[in-house]
This record gives sequence, structure tokens and C-alpha cells, in this order.
Amino acid sequence: MDIRYSCGPKDFSRYNTAETRAEFLIETLFTPDEVQCVYSHVDRMVTLGVMPVHETVSIDKGIDIWKNFGTHFFLERRELGLFNVGGPGSVCVDGKTYALGYKDCLFIGMGAKEVLFASDSADAPAKFYMASAPAHRHCEDRLIRIEDAAKKPLGSLETSNKRVINQFIHPDVLETCQLSMGMTVLEPGSVWNTMPVHTHERRMEVYFYFEVPKDNVVFHFMGQPQETRHIVMQNEQAVISPSWSIHAGAGTSNYTFIWAMAGENRAFDDMDEIPTPQVR
Repeated sequence: MDIRYSCGPKDFSRYNTAETRAEFLIETLFTPDEVQCVYSHVDRMVTLGVMPVHETVSIDKGIDIWKNFGTHFFLERRELGLFNVGGPGSVCVDGKTYALGYKDCLFIGMGAKEVLFASDSADAPAKFYMASAPAHRHCEDRLIRIEDAAKKPLGSLETSNKRVINQFIHPDVLETCQLSMGMTVLEPGSVWNTMPVHTHERRMEVYFYFEVPKDNVVFHFMGQPQETRHIVMQNEQAVISPSWSIHAGAGTSNYTFIWAMAGENRAFDDMDEIPTPQVR
């Protein structure tokens, strides 16, 4: 497990490119039959990736539960949201199996002891992208297919940010302790996400960028509004955004990203907007 300790805005202002990437960028999430895991001390969010190819993979594989979480199993005091961004696959939660197609989502409540991941075919393996936050009680497990997500069109082609926000793990869709997740799809010709920018002092966020075409990148902007930095993102990479930081991106093509939030509340509109001319 890769553990990331939290840094503040004063220290961040002195980071160079390599230090910024090492602190916030999650470069590799999918390796065959392994669990990739990054434990951030920013709101104790855990970001994971599993790509089962030749075997069924347990969420506990390679994770020292006692050392890192002080619990008997991973979700003893946590809840989890996951998306399948690969081929058809399945997730078995304490003996109950859920089949997930491309862009389907599954919420798993606190207390699940056994979580197993499998692909329907080794030639087109599933890729399960996950985020986990601490929880204080069990909320009901639920499978949410892409067509059932709450859809919120935003932006326009004139401002290069025409997109659809798909709300999956969201207060309008299902109950959780604190985890919220969704997927934003940019239309062809649009490259900007989350503009005008904002911060939310009471919550952190993780962005996972995918469907970035070959030989294209996304420039992810972060930092305090008056002192920003950027990280160049490749396909299927994630970035951690603490509460004091903006989180916005512009790609060399349209793309899709999954957002995951945790913190003091689950209010989607709890944000402090920054007028664009004030960003530095």
C-alpha cells in the first residue's frame, strides 16, 4: 500500500513538478491480478484499482489490514464505491454476486467481509476503479447501472465544457455515510471540466481520468486559487485534491472522469466558487 501524508498549501507552494506528482498523482491503478492501493491521509480516503485477468482477486490481496487500518478486514469500518471501466466482470460481496458492465457502479456498505473481483474474459478483463471512506454504520449495498444514474447536463460548446454529470453514489440516488461518487462525460469538442473552479473546505476529492484517447493528455489544475499548479495526466490515472485546492482540468481531447468525495457532509453544492478572473 502506498501511503500519502497530507501537505498544506504553504508547503505545496514550494513544490516542484516531481514533488507535486509524487504527492498527489496516482500513476498506476491496473496491473493484472493485483490490488493497487493508495491510502491518503486527506480525509482518510483510499483509492484502489483491481484488474482480474487469470484469477479471482480479493480486495484484501497484498494489503496488510492490521498494520494500515487496525481492523480485522478492509471494510470493517469503511464503505466503498466502485466503477467498472473495462470489460464485463463481476463483484461478489459476502456471497452475493453483482454483474457489472462498462461504466456500471456498485456501492458496498460498511461491514462487508469478503469482496471478490472477477472478469468474464481474460481477453477483455474488467477494470474496477474504487474509492473508500471511513463509515460509522452500514448502508445498503446497491448496484447502479449507467442508464439509471441521475443525469445533469451542464456547460456549452461555446465555452468548451459541454458535459453530462452522472450522479451515482449521491444523496439524490442512495444513502451513504459520507462517500459520494459520480462520472462526468465531456462531449466531443469540449475539453474543460469544473470551470469556473471551486474549493470545498469541508470535503476532499479524487479525480480519475479515463477515455483519454491515445497520444492525448489532460492538464489537471490544483492549488489555492491565487497560486495554482498543474499535473499532466495520462489515461487511467487519478489525482488527489485536498479541501484547500481547486480541481479542474483541460484535455487535448474530450474525455471522461470519475469524481469521489468524502468529508464533513454529502451536500453536492457545498462549494466555494472562484470567479475565473481571480484565478492565478
